[in-house]
Amino acid sequence: MGKFDEIKNQAYECNMELQRQGLVINTFGNASAIDRNEGIIAIKPSGVSYDVLKPEDMVLVDLQGKIVEGELNPSSDTKTHLVLFNHFPEIGGIAHTHSTHAVAWAQAAKSIPILGTTHADHLHVDIPCTDSMTKEMIEGDYEVETGNQIVKT
Repeated sequence: MGKFDEIKNQAYECNMELQRQGLVINTFGNASAIDRNEGIIAIKPSGVSYDVLKPEDMVLVDLQGKIVEGELNPSSDTKTHLVLFNHFPEIGGIAHTHSTHAVAWAQAAKSIPILGTTHADHLHVDIPCTDSMTKEMIEGDYEVETGNQIVKT
C-alpha cells in the first residue's frame, strides 16, 4: 500500500459520489481531498470519464500546484482548489459540481435564500453568489481568479 493511497481513495470516492448523485456531466466537475500534514492534495485528473476513473488515477499536487505523483494532468480547476485550500485551512475537501439546477441558479447570479430548516441548520444566512468576473479576470489566470472571487465572497 502506498503512502498516499488513503487520500487518493477519499478523492476517488467523492468523485464517484458526485457522479452517482447526478451532480456532474461528461467529465465536468471534480472533487479533491487534502492531507494537511503532508501538504498534499488529491484531485481528479483532467478529462477522464467517470466510467473509467480509478483511485490510482487521482493526481497528487502540493499546495503550490506542483505534481507530486500521477501520470495524468490534474483537473483544470486545480488552481481554484489551491486558492481555497490555502485560504481556508479548516476545509478538508472541495466538491465542484455541474448539476443542471446549480448551473441554472448560478447563471441567474442570485444568492440562495434560506427556504428550509436543513439549510438553516447549517447556515443562518443566504448562500451568496460571487460577483461576475471582469474581462481582465477571465482573460488572465481564470482558475486563480475564480478561487479569488470565492474567497472574496
